[in-house]
Amino acid sequence: MNIVGKITGIKYQVLLTEDLKEISIKDFDINEMPSVCLLNDNKHTFAISKWVSPKRTRSYPFERVFNTLNISKKITVIPVVKDEGTKGDRDFLQWDTVSLMSLLDVFVIFAYYETAEKADLKITNQQFDNQYIITKIK
Repeated sequence: MNIVGKITGIKYQVLLTEDLKEISIKDFDINEMPSVCLLNDNKHTFAISKWVSPKRTRSYPFERVFNTLNISKKITVIPVVKDEGTKGDRDFLQWDTVSLMSLLDVFVIFAYYETAEKADLKITNQQFDNQYIITKIK
């Protein structure tokens, strides 16, 4: 048996979202911003959320993305891979995560961690490359 379908669009009404803090792009640092906020570049206002891991169940990023759905321009920053060292987890981005973001009309910035700190046999305090993120937003 073959089941075939075609998604022609998703319509939804967003309820119970949080009020988001607004940040100017000149003050923007992906590593210091709240997990979800509004980003203003004097021409546009974007809702931006960030993931700390590409794995959807590790840090529950969907709540952050949900809180951006009532804004017309939505961005989420997702690390492609997160390696926490010998005694930590190694998470990779899955195709269906990107597919879902696309269906929800959320622009995805695939990011990487530029720096981190060693803590025994683990890696912690990973930091995104902020200039790379700003370039992708612009």
